Amino acid sequence: MDVKEMLFTFLGGLGIFLFGIKYMSEGLQKTAGDRLRTILEKMTSNPLMGVLAGTLVTAIIQSSSGTTVLTVGLVNAGLLSLKQAIGIIMGANIGTTITSFIIGFKISKYALPIVAVGAILIFFSKKKSINYWGQVIFGFGLLFLGLKYMSAGMKPLRGSEVFLNLMETLADQPLLGVLVGTVFTMIVQSSSATIGVLQGLAESGGVTFDQALPILFGDNIGTTVTAALAAIGTSVMAKRAALTHVMFNIIGTLIFLPLLSLGIFPSIVKFIADGLNIKMQIAWAHGLFNVSNTIIQLPFIGLLAYIVTKLIPGEEETIEYGPKYLDSRFLSNPSVALGQAAKELLRMGVLAKEALTDSITYFFTGEEKKSQQSLQKEEVINDLDHKITEYLVKISQNSLSSNESNQSTLYLQIVNDIERIGDHAENIVELAQYSHEHKLPYSEEAKKELNDMINLTLETFQKALSSLENNDIELAKEVVKNERIIDQMEKDYRKGHLKRLNEGTCFGSSGVVFLDIISNLERIGDHSFNIAQAVLDQQ
Repeated sequence: MDVKEMLFTFLGGLGIFLFGIKYMSEGLQKTAGDRLRTILEKMTSNPLMGVLAGTLVTAIIQSSSGTTVLTVGLVNAGLLSLKQAIGIIMGANIGTTITSFIIGFKISKYALPIVAVGAILIFFSKKKSINYWGQVIFGFGLLFLGLKYMSAGMKPLRGSEVFLNLMETLADQPLLGVLVGTVFTMIVQSSSATIGVLQGLAESGGVTFDQALPILFGDNIGTTVTAALAAIGTSVMAKRAALTHVMFNIIGTLIFLPLLSLGIFPSIVKFIADGLNIKMQIAWAHGLFNVSNTIIQLPFIGLLAYIVTKLIPGEEETIEYGPKYLDSRFLSNPSVALGQAAKELLRMGVLAKEALTDSITYFFTGEEKKSQQSLQKEEVINDLDHKITEYLVKISQNSLSSNESNQSTLYLQIVNDIERIGDHAENIVELAQYSHEHKLPYSEEAKKELNDMINLTLETFQKALSSLENNDIELAKEVVKNERIIDQMEKDYRKGHLKRLNEGTCFGSSGVVFLDIISNLERIGDHSFNIAQAVLDQQ
Protein backbone atom coordinates (compact mmCIF):
# COMPACT_ATOMS: atom_id res chain seq x y z
CA MET A 1 0.00 0.00 0.00
CA ASP A 2 1.54 3.36 -1.03
CA VAL A 3 1.43 6.47 1.13
CA LYS A 4 -1.51 8.01 -0.74
CA GLU A 5 -3.64 4.89 -0.48
CA MET A 6 -2.71 4.46 3.19
CA LEU A 7 -3.63 8.07 3.93
CA PHE A 8 -6.91 7.91 2.01
CA THR A 9 -7.91 4.63 3.70
CA PHE A 10 -7.11 5.98 7.18
CA LEU A 11 -8.78 9.39 6.70
CA GLY A 12 -11.83 7.82 5.04
CA GLY A 13 -12.10 5.35 7.91
CA LEU A 14 -11.73 8.17 10.43
CA GLY A 15 -14.50 10.12 8.69
CA ILE A 16 -16.85 7.10 8.76
CA PHE A 17 -15.95 6.47 12.42
CA LEU A 18 -16.61 10.10 13.44
CA PHE A 19 -19.91 10.15 11.55
CA GLY A 20 -20.89 6.84 13.17
CA ILE A 21 -20.16 8.15 16.68
CA LYS A 22 -22.06 11.41 16.00
CA TYR A 23 -25.02 9.70 14.34
CA MET A 24 -25.30 7.09 17.09
CA SER A 25 -25.03 9.76 19.80
CA GLU A 26 -27.74 11.90 18.15
CA GLY A 27 -30.02 8.86 17.84
CA LEU A 28 -29.53 8.00 21.51
CA GLN A 29 -30.24 11.61 22.53
CA LYS A 30 -33.45 11.65 20.46
CA THR A 31 -34.50 8.33 21.98
CA ALA A 32 -33.86 9.56 25.51
CA GLY A 33 -35.43 12.96 24.83
CA ASP A 34 -35.65 15.43 27.71
CA ARG A 35 -34.98 12.63 30.22
CA LEU A 36 -31.23 13.29 29.94
CA ARG A 37 -31.69 16.90 30.95
CA THR A 38 -33.98 15.83 33.80
CA ILE A 39 -31.37 13.34 35.06
CA LEU A 40 -28.74 16.08 35.18
CA GLU A 41 -31.12 18.55 36.86
CA LYS A 42 -32.54 16.17 39.46
CA MET A 43 -29.70 13.72 40.25
CA THR A 44 -27.25 16.29 41.56
CA SER A 45 -28.18 16.69 45.23
CA ASN A 46 -24.53 16.03 46.18
CA PRO A 47 -21.21 15.64 44.28
CA LEU A 48 -21.36 11.82 44.30
CA MET A 49 -24.85 11.86 42.76
CA GLY A 50 -23.53 14.33 40.21
CA VAL A 51 -20.77 11.88 39.25
CA LEU A 52 -23.36 9.10 38.87
CA ALA A 53 -25.62 11.35 36.76
CA GLY A 54 -22.71 12.38 34.51
CA THR A 55 -21.63 8.75 34.11
CA LEU A 56 -25.16 7.58 33.30
CA VAL A 57 -25.93 10.30 30.75
CA THR A 58 -22.57 9.89 28.99
CA ALA A 59 -22.97 6.11 28.90
CA ILE A 60 -26.39 6.65 27.29
CA ILE A 61 -25.36 9.19 24.64
CA GLN A 62 -21.77 7.94 24.17
CA SER A 63 -20.31 11.44 24.20
CA SER A 64 -18.54 13.10 27.14
CA SER A 65 -18.42 16.30 25.07
CA GLY A 66 -22.20 16.14 24.64
CA THR A 67 -22.75 15.75 28.39
CA THR A 68 -20.27 18.51 29.23
CA VAL A 69 -21.78 20.93 26.70
CA LEU A 70 -25.27 20.15 28.11
CA THR A 71 -23.92 20.76 31.63
CA VAL A 72 -22.36 24.08 30.62
CA GLY A 73 -25.74 25.05 29.15
CA LEU A 74 -27.56 24.15 32.39
CA VAL A 75 -25.05 26.15 34.44
CA ASN A 76 -25.46 29.05 32.03
CA ALA A 77 -29.24 28.82 32.48
CA GLY A 78 -28.83 28.92 36.26
CA LEU A 79 -30.25 25.41 36.67
CA LEU A 80 -27.05 23.92 38.14
CA SER A 81 -24.49 25.27 40.61
CA LEU A 82 -20.76 25.11 39.85
CA LYS A 83 -20.19 22.30 42.38
CA GLN A 84 -23.02 20.25 40.86
CA ALA A 85 -21.53 20.78 37.39
CA ILE A 86 -18.06 19.64 38.52
CA GLY A 87 -19.51 16.33 39.76
CA ILE A 88 -21.28 15.77 36.42
CA ILE A 89 -18.10 16.58 34.46
CA MET A 90 -16.15 14.03 36.51
CA GLY A 91 -18.84 11.44 35.79
CA ALA A 92 -18.78 12.29 32.06
CA ASN A 93 -15.11 11.29 31.97
CA ILE A 94 -16.03 7.88 33.39
CA GLY A 95 -19.04 7.41 31.10
CA THR A 96 -17.02 8.03 27.94
CA THR A 97 -14.83 4.97 28.67
CA ILE A 98 -17.77 2.75 27.65
CA THR A 99 -17.00 3.52 23.98
CA SER A 100 -13.44 2.21 24.26
CA PHE A 101 -14.74 -1.04 25.83
CA ILE A 102 -17.24 -1.42 22.96
CA ILE A 103 -14.40 -0.91 20.48
CA GLY A 104 -12.40 -3.57 22.34
CA PHE A 105 -14.78 -6.27 21.10
CA LYS A 106 -13.83 -7.74 17.74
CA ILE A 107 -17.07 -7.33 15.80
CA SER A 108 -15.79 -5.33 12.80
CA LYS A 109 -16.65 -8.22 10.46
CA TYR A 110 -20.32 -7.71 11.37
CA ALA A 111 -20.21 -3.96 10.65
CA LEU A 112 -21.99 -4.11 7.27
CA PRO A 113 -24.91 -6.30 8.44
CA ILE A 114 -25.36 -3.94 11.42
CA VAL A 115 -25.43 -0.95 9.03
CA ALA A 116 -28.01 -2.80 6.90
CA VAL A 117 -30.28 -3.41 9.91
CA GLY A 118 -30.03 0.26 10.90
CA ALA A 119 -30.85 1.40 7.36
CA ILE A 120 -33.94 -0.86 7.24
CA LEU A 121 -35.26 0.64 10.50
CA ILE A 122 -34.59 4.19 9.25
CA PHE A 123 -36.13 3.87 5.79
CA PHE A 124 -38.86 1.25 6.19
CA SER A 125 -40.59 2.37 9.38
CA LYS A 126 -42.92 5.34 9.84
CA LYS A 127 -42.55 5.35 13.65
CA LYS A 128 -40.17 8.02 14.89
CA SER A 129 -39.03 5.92 17.86
CA ILE A 130 -38.01 3.04 15.55
CA ASN A 131 -36.28 5.53 13.20
CA TYR A 132 -34.22 6.80 16.14
CA TRP A 133 -33.18 3.27 17.13
CA GLY A 134 -32.34 2.65 13.47
CA GLN A 135 -30.11 5.72 13.64
CA VAL A 136 -28.38 4.28 16.73
CA ILE A 137 -27.78 0.88 15.09
CA PHE A 138 -26.70 2.47 11.78
CA GLY A 139 -24.18 4.70 13.63
CA PHE A 140 -22.97 1.72 15.68
CA GLY A 141 -22.27 -0.23 12.48
CA LEU A 142 -20.49 2.73 10.87
CA LEU A 143 -18.33 3.06 13.98
CA PHE A 144 -16.92 -0.45 13.44
CA LEU A 145 -16.76 -0.06 9.67
CA GLY A 146 -14.67 3.09 10.17
CA LEU A 147 -12.41 1.23 12.62
CA LYS A 148 -11.91 -1.52 10.05
CA TYR A 149 -10.71 0.97 7.42
CA MET A 150 -8.57 2.89 9.93
CA SER A 151 -6.85 -0.33 11.02
CA ALA A 152 -6.25 -1.28 7.37
CA GLY A 153 -4.77 2.16 6.69
CA MET A 154 -2.49 2.01 9.72
CA LYS A 155 -1.15 -1.54 9.23
CA PRO A 156 1.73 -0.50 6.90
CA LEU A 157 3.03 1.83 9.66
CA ARG A 158 4.43 -1.13 11.62
CA GLY A 159 6.95 -1.56 8.82
CA SER A 160 7.90 2.14 8.66
CA GLU A 161 11.21 2.86 10.34
CA VAL A 162 10.41 6.59 10.64
CA PHE A 163 7.11 5.87 12.44
CA LEU A 164 8.66 3.26 14.74
CA ASN A 165 11.41 5.71 15.70
CA LEU A 166 8.75 8.34 16.44
CA MET A 167 6.89 5.88 18.71
CA GLU A 168 10.17 5.07 20.51
CA THR A 169 10.67 8.81 21.09
CA LEU A 170 7.14 9.11 22.53
CA ALA A 171 7.84 6.16 24.85
CA ASP A 172 11.01 7.87 26.10
CA GLN A 173 9.31 11.27 26.42
CA PRO A 174 5.80 10.77 27.86
CA LEU A 175 5.07 14.53 27.87
CA LEU A 176 5.50 14.56 24.10
CA GLY A 177 3.02 11.66 23.88
CA VAL A 178 0.56 13.64 25.99
CA LEU A 179 0.96 16.62 23.65
CA VAL A 180 0.35 14.45 20.55
CA GLY A 181 -2.83 12.99 22.09
CA THR A 182 -4.05 16.44 23.17
CA VAL A 183 -3.50 18.08 19.76
CA PHE A 184 -5.03 15.16 17.83
CA THR A 185 -8.18 15.18 20.01
CA MET A 186 -8.40 18.99 19.79
CA ILE A 187 -8.48 18.67 16.00
CA VAL A 188 -10.94 15.75 15.86
CA GLN A 189 -12.96 16.98 18.92
CA SER A 190 -13.73 13.43 20.04
CA SER A 191 -11.69 11.48 22.57
CA SER A 192 -13.67 8.36 21.59
CA ALA A 193 -12.37 8.74 18.03
CA THR A 194 -8.74 9.29 18.99
CA ILE A 195 -8.79 6.40 21.48
CA GLY A 196 -10.38 4.27 18.74
CA VAL A 197 -7.49 5.24 16.44
CA LEU A 198 -5.06 4.36 19.22
CA GLN A 199 -6.69 0.96 19.73
CA GLY A 200 -6.61 0.27 15.99
CA LEU A 201 -2.98 1.33 15.78
CA ALA A 202 -2.08 -0.93 18.72
CA GLU A 203 -3.95 -3.87 17.19
CA SER A 204 -2.06 -3.46 13.91
CA GLY A 205 1.27 -3.47 15.78
CA GLY A 206 2.08 0.17 15.12
CA VAL A 207 2.24 1.11 18.79
CA THR A 208 2.90 -0.82 22.00
CA PHE A 209 0.77 -0.66 25.14
CA ASP A 210 3.36 1.45 27.01
CA GLN A 211 3.66 3.88 24.08
CA ALA A 212 -0.14 4.25 23.90
CA LEU A 213 -0.65 5.33 27.54
CA PRO A 214 0.76 8.92 27.42
CA ILE A 215 -1.20 9.53 24.19
CA LEU A 216 -4.28 8.22 26.02
CA PHE A 217 -3.75 10.78 28.80
CA GLY A 218 -3.47 13.53 26.16
CA ASP A 219 -6.72 12.38 24.55
CA ASN A 220 -8.52 13.10 27.84
CA ILE A 221 -7.11 16.65 27.93
CA GLY A 222 -7.93 17.33 24.27
CA THR A 223 -11.60 16.42 24.68
CA THR A 224 -12.07 19.39 27.03
CA VAL A 225 -11.74 21.76 24.07
CA THR A 226 -15.35 21.14 22.98
CA ALA A 227 -16.68 22.31 26.35
CA ALA A 228 -14.31 25.28 26.32
CA LEU A 229 -15.65 26.30 22.89
CA ALA A 230 -19.24 25.84 24.14
CA ALA A 231 -18.49 28.26 26.99
CA ILE A 232 -17.51 31.13 24.67
CA GLY A 233 -20.02 33.96 25.08
CA THR A 234 -21.75 32.29 28.03
CA SER A 235 -22.03 33.35 31.67
CA VAL A 236 -19.13 33.54 34.12
CA MET A 237 -20.43 30.39 35.84
CA ALA A 238 -20.49 28.44 32.56
CA LYS A 239 -16.90 29.50 31.78
CA ARG A 240 -15.86 28.30 35.24
CA ALA A 241 -17.51 24.91 34.61
CA ALA A 242 -15.64 24.54 31.30
CA LEU A 243 -12.31 25.51 32.92
CA THR A 244 -12.92 22.90 35.64
CA HIS A 245 -13.17 20.23 32.93
CA VAL A 246 -9.77 21.27 31.56
CA MET A 247 -8.18 21.41 35.03
CA PHE A 248 -9.63 18.04 36.06
CA ASN A 249 -7.96 16.20 33.18
CA ILE A 250 -4.66 18.10 33.38
CA ILE A 251 -4.39 17.40 37.14
CA GLY A 252 -5.19 13.72 36.49
CA THR A 253 -2.45 13.50 33.87
CA LEU A 254 0.07 15.14 36.21
CA ILE A 255 -0.84 12.59 38.90
CA PHE A 256 -0.58 9.54 36.61
CA LEU A 257 2.51 10.45 34.54
CA PRO A 258 4.93 9.62 37.43
CA LEU A 259 3.05 6.32 37.96
CA LEU A 260 3.50 5.66 34.23
CA SER A 261 7.24 6.44 34.32
CA LEU A 262 7.71 4.15 37.34
CA GLY A 263 5.82 1.37 35.57
CA ILE A 264 3.19 1.17 38.36
CA PHE A 265 0.13 2.13 36.30
CA PRO A 266 0.93 -0.17 33.30
CA SER A 267 1.52 -3.08 35.70
CA ILE A 268 -1.86 -2.56 37.40
CA VAL A 269 -3.68 -2.43 34.05
CA LYS A 270 -1.90 -5.55 32.73
CA PHE A 271 -2.72 -7.40 35.95
CA ILE A 272 -6.44 -6.56 35.65
CA ALA A 273 -6.64 -7.08 31.88
CA ASP A 274 -4.36 -10.13 31.79
CA GLY A 275 -5.05 -12.34 28.75
CA LEU A 276 -7.19 -9.72 26.96
CA ASN A 277 -6.34 -8.25 23.54
CA ILE A 278 -4.41 -4.97 23.42
CA LYS A 279 -7.53 -2.98 22.43
CA MET A 280 -9.26 -4.13 25.61
CA GLN A 281 -6.12 -3.39 27.66
CA ILE A 282 -6.20 0.21 26.39
CA ALA A 283 -9.93 0.36 27.26
CA TRP A 284 -9.13 -0.79 30.82
CA ALA A 285 -6.34 1.80 31.08
CA HIS A 286 -8.79 4.49 29.97
CA GLY A 287 -11.40 3.32 32.48
CA LEU A 288 -8.96 3.02 35.41
CA PHE A 289 -7.45 6.43 34.69
CA ASN A 290 -10.82 8.21 34.75
CA VAL A 291 -12.32 6.29 37.69
CA SER A 292 -9.17 6.72 39.81
CA ASN A 293 -8.86 10.38 38.83
CA THR A 294 -12.46 10.98 39.92
CA ILE A 295 -11.98 9.16 43.25
CA ILE A 296 -8.82 11.20 43.94
CA GLN A 297 -10.33 14.60 43.06
CA LEU A 298 -13.93 14.13 44.27
CA PRO A 299 -13.17 15.27 47.86
CA PHE A 300 -11.63 18.46 46.45
CA ILE A 301 -14.63 19.70 44.44
CA GLY A 302 -14.92 22.71 46.77
CA LEU A 303 -11.25 23.55 46.21
CA LEU A 304 -11.60 23.21 42.42
CA ALA A 305 -14.63 25.54 42.52
CA TYR A 306 -12.64 28.04 44.61
CA ILE A 307 -9.66 27.97 42.21
CA VAL A 308 -11.73 28.49 39.02
CA THR A 309 -13.68 31.27 40.76
CA LYS A 310 -10.37 33.05 41.45
CA LEU A 311 -9.09 32.41 37.91
CA ILE A 312 -12.33 33.67 36.31
CA PRO A 313 -13.52 36.50 38.58
CA GLY A 314 -16.69 38.46 38.09
CA GLU A 315 -20.09 38.93 39.62
CA GLU A 316 -22.95 37.14 37.95
CA GLU A 317 -26.63 38.02 38.09
CA THR A 318 -28.08 34.99 39.83
CA ILE A 319 -31.65 33.90 39.29
CA GLU A 320 -33.17 31.60 41.86
CA TYR A 321 -34.50 28.58 40.01
CA GLY A 322 -37.73 27.04 41.24
CA PRO A 323 -40.50 28.47 43.42
CA LYS A 324 -39.73 30.57 46.52
CA TYR A 325 -43.18 30.79 48.11
CA LEU A 326 -44.98 27.53 47.29
CA ASP A 327 -44.97 25.49 50.49
CA SER A 328 -46.93 22.22 50.61
CA ARG A 329 -47.51 22.72 54.35
CA PHE A 330 -49.95 25.54 53.55
CA LEU A 331 -52.16 23.39 51.29
CA SER A 332 -54.44 22.44 54.19
CA ASN A 333 -55.24 26.15 54.56
CA PRO A 334 -56.49 27.27 51.10
CA SER A 335 -56.61 30.96 51.96
CA VAL A 336 -52.93 31.07 52.99
CA ALA A 337 -51.90 28.79 50.10
CA LEU A 338 -53.60 31.09 47.58
CA GLY A 339 -51.73 34.04 49.09
CA GLN A 340 -48.44 32.19 48.56
CA ALA A 341 -49.44 31.34 44.99
CA ALA A 342 -50.17 35.05 44.37
CA LYS A 343 -46.67 35.97 45.58
CA GLU A 344 -45.10 33.38 43.26
CA LEU A 345 -47.30 34.59 40.41
CA LEU A 346 -46.06 38.16 40.86
CA ARG A 347 -42.44 36.94 41.03
CA MET A 348 -43.06 35.11 37.76
CA GLY A 349 -44.48 38.33 36.27
CA VAL A 350 -41.43 40.35 37.32
CA LEU A 351 -39.16 37.74 35.70
CA ALA A 352 -41.24 37.92 32.50
CA LYS A 353 -40.89 41.71 32.41
CA GLU A 354 -37.11 41.44 32.98
CA ALA A 355 -36.83 38.79 30.26
CA LEU A 356 -38.73 41.09 27.89
CA THR A 357 -36.55 44.11 28.79
CA ASP A 358 -33.36 42.05 28.31
CA SER A 359 -34.54 40.78 24.91
CA ILE A 360 -35.27 44.34 23.73
CA THR A 361 -31.90 45.61 25.02
CA TYR A 362 -30.23 42.79 23.11
CA PHE A 363 -32.08 43.78 19.93
CA PHE A 364 -30.88 47.39 20.07
CA THR A 365 -27.34 46.85 21.48
CA GLY A 366 -26.32 43.33 20.41
CA GLU A 367 -25.07 42.72 23.96
CA GLU A 368 -24.83 38.91 24.08
CA LYS A 369 -25.12 38.79 27.86
CA LYS A 370 -28.64 40.25 27.68
CA SER A 371 -29.64 37.51 25.26
CA GLN A 372 -28.38 34.85 27.67
CA GLN A 373 -30.10 36.48 30.66
CA SER A 374 -33.42 36.72 28.82
CA LEU A 375 -33.36 33.05 27.82
CA GLN A 376 -32.23 32.07 31.32
CA LYS A 377 -35.22 33.86 32.85
CA GLU A 378 -37.54 32.28 30.30
CA GLU A 379 -36.37 28.84 31.50
CA VAL A 380 -37.27 29.80 35.08
CA ILE A 381 -40.66 31.15 33.93
CA ASN A 382 -41.48 27.84 32.20
CA ASP A 383 -40.60 25.93 35.37
CA LEU A 384 -42.72 28.27 37.52
CA ASP A 385 -45.62 27.82 35.10
CA HIS A 386 -45.65 24.07 35.84
CA LYS A 387 -45.02 24.42 39.58
CA ILE A 388 -47.66 27.13 40.21
CA THR A 389 -50.23 25.26 38.12
CA GLU A 390 -49.59 22.04 40.09
CA TYR A 391 -49.85 23.97 43.38
CA LEU A 392 -53.17 25.59 42.37
CA VAL A 393 -54.59 22.22 41.30
CA LYS A 394 -53.68 20.78 44.72
CA ILE A 395 -55.35 23.76 46.43
CA SER A 396 -58.50 23.12 44.38
CA GLN A 397 -58.69 19.57 45.76
CA ASN A 398 -59.68 21.08 49.13
CA SER A 399 -63.13 22.33 49.99
CA LEU A 400 -63.02 25.95 48.78
CA SER A 401 -65.38 28.86 49.29
CA SER A 402 -66.87 30.49 46.20
CA ASN A 403 -64.41 33.38 46.47
CA GLU A 404 -61.39 31.04 46.86
CA SER A 405 -62.52 28.93 43.92
CA ASN A 406 -62.80 32.05 41.71
CA GLN A 407 -59.39 33.21 42.88
CA SER A 408 -57.80 29.83 42.04
CA THR A 409 -59.34 29.88 38.53
CA LEU A 410 -58.19 33.48 38.05
CA TYR A 411 -54.59 32.59 38.97
CA LEU A 412 -54.57 29.60 36.60
CA GLN A 413 -55.53 31.94 33.73
CA ILE A 414 -52.93 34.54 34.68
CA VAL A 415 -50.14 31.93 34.96
CA ASN A 416 -50.76 31.03 31.34
CA ASP A 417 -50.72 34.69 30.23
CA ILE A 418 -47.41 35.40 31.99
CA GLU A 419 -45.85 32.23 30.56
CA ARG A 420 -46.87 33.33 27.06
CA ILE A 421 -45.24 36.74 27.61
CA GLY A 422 -42.03 34.87 28.46
CA ASP A 423 -42.39 33.01 25.14
CA HIS A 424 -42.76 36.32 23.28
CA ALA A 425 -39.56 37.57 24.97
CA GLU A 426 -37.80 34.46 23.65
CA ASN A 427 -39.22 35.15 20.17
CA ILE A 428 -37.74 38.66 20.27
CA VAL A 429 -34.34 37.23 21.27
CA GLU A 430 -34.45 34.91 18.24
CA LEU A 431 -35.46 37.80 15.95
CA ALA A 432 -32.63 39.91 17.40
CA GLN A 433 -30.14 37.08 16.80
CA TYR A 434 -31.24 36.87 13.18
CA SER A 435 -31.00 40.65 12.85
CA HIS A 436 -27.45 40.79 14.27
CA GLU A 437 -26.21 37.75 12.33
CA HIS A 438 -27.37 39.28 9.04
CA LYS A 439 -26.43 42.86 10.02
CA LEU A 440 -29.89 44.13 9.09
CA PRO A 441 -30.30 47.94 8.86
CA TYR A 442 -33.37 49.84 10.11
CA SER A 443 -34.57 53.31 9.18
CA GLU A 444 -34.72 55.96 11.90
CA GLU A 445 -38.49 56.03 11.54
CA ALA A 446 -38.71 52.26 12.12
CA LYS A 447 -36.48 52.54 15.23
CA LYS A 448 -38.65 55.35 16.63
CA GLU A 449 -41.85 53.37 16.04
CA LEU A 450 -40.36 50.31 17.72
CA ASN A 451 -39.22 52.37 20.71
CA ASP A 452 -42.66 53.99 21.10
CA MET A 453 -44.49 50.66 20.96
CA ILE A 454 -41.97 48.94 23.26
CA ASN A 455 -42.23 51.66 25.91
CA LEU A 456 -46.03 51.56 25.92
CA THR A 457 -46.06 47.73 26.00
CA LEU A 458 -43.64 47.57 28.95
CA GLU A 459 -45.63 50.26 30.79
CA THR A 460 -48.88 48.38 30.13
CA PHE A 461 -47.51 45.06 31.35
CA GLN A 462 -46.14 46.72 34.50
CA LYS A 463 -49.53 48.32 35.18
CA ALA A 464 -51.21 44.93 34.70
CA LEU A 465 -48.88 43.38 37.31
CA SER A 466 -49.39 46.30 39.71
CA SER A 467 -53.17 46.09 39.31
CA LEU A 468 -52.95 42.37 40.17
CA GLU A 469 -50.67 42.95 43.17
CA ASN A 470 -52.73 45.79 44.66
CA ASN A 471 -56.13 44.76 43.30
CA ASP A 472 -56.20 48.24 41.70
CA ILE A 473 -59.26 48.75 39.50
CA GLU A 474 -58.11 52.11 38.09
CA LEU A 475 -54.78 50.65 36.93
CA ALA A 476 -56.60 47.71 35.36
CA LYS A 477 -58.80 50.18 33.41
CA GLU A 478 -55.65 51.99 32.19
CA VAL A 479 -54.30 48.66 30.91
CA VAL A 480 -57.52 48.11 28.95
CA LYS A 481 -57.17 51.60 27.35
CA ASN A 482 -53.47 51.08 26.58
CA GLU A 483 -54.15 47.72 24.97
CA ARG A 484 -56.46 49.39 22.45
CA ILE A 485 -53.73 51.94 21.67
CA ILE A 486 -51.17 49.13 21.20
CA ASP A 487 -53.55 47.35 18.80
CA GLN A 488 -53.95 50.54 16.77
CA MET A 489 -50.18 51.14 16.82
CA GLU A 490 -49.59 47.67 15.38
CA LYS A 491 -52.05 48.35 12.53
CA ASP A 492 -50.67 51.83 11.77
CA TYR A 493 -47.00 50.75 11.93
CA ARG A 494 -47.70 47.75 9.70
CA LYS A 495 -49.23 50.05 7.06
CA GLY A 496 -46.43 52.58 7.43
CA HIS A 497 -43.84 49.86 7.05
CA LEU A 498 -45.42 48.54 3.86
CA LYS A 499 -45.33 52.09 2.54
CA ARG A 500 -41.59 52.34 3.31
CA LEU A 501 -41.03 49.05 1.53
CA ASN A 502 -42.82 50.32 -1.58
CA GLU A 503 -40.80 53.55 -1.47
CA GLY A 504 -37.57 51.57 -1.12
CA THR A 505 -36.54 53.22 2.17
CA CYS A 506 -36.58 49.89 4.03
CA PHE A 507 -35.03 46.47 3.29
CA GLY A 508 -37.22 43.38 2.93
CA SER A 509 -35.39 41.23 5.54
CA SER A 510 -35.37 44.08 8.06
CA GLY A 511 -39.07 44.52 7.39
CA VAL A 512 -39.88 40.92 8.24
CA VAL A 513 -38.12 41.27 11.62
CA PHE A 514 -39.84 44.63 12.25
CA LEU A 515 -43.30 43.18 11.56
CA ASP A 516 -42.62 40.10 13.72
CA ILE A 517 -41.47 42.24 16.65
CA ILE A 518 -44.53 44.54 16.59
CA SER A 519 -46.71 41.44 16.28
CA ASN A 520 -45.09 39.98 19.44
CA LEU A 521 -45.55 43.30 21.24
CA GLU A 522 -49.21 43.38 20.25
CA ARG A 523 -49.67 39.87 21.68
CA ILE A 524 -47.96 40.95 24.93
CA GLY A 525 -50.50 43.79 25.08
CA ASP A 526 -53.29 41.20 24.72
CA HIS A 527 -51.92 39.11 27.60
CA SER A 528 -51.58 42.25 29.75
CA PHE A 529 -55.23 43.01 28.93
CA ASN A 530 -56.20 39.47 30.04
CA ILE A 531 -54.49 40.00 33.41
CA ALA A 532 -56.22 43.36 33.91
CA GLN A 533 -59.55 41.95 32.79
CA ALA A 534 -59.20 39.13 35.34
CA VAL A 535 -58.73 41.78 38.07
CA LEU A 536 -61.84 43.63 36.85
CA ASP A 537 -63.88 40.42 36.63
CA GLN A 538 -62.95 39.53 40.19
CA GLN A 539 -64.52 42.77 41.37
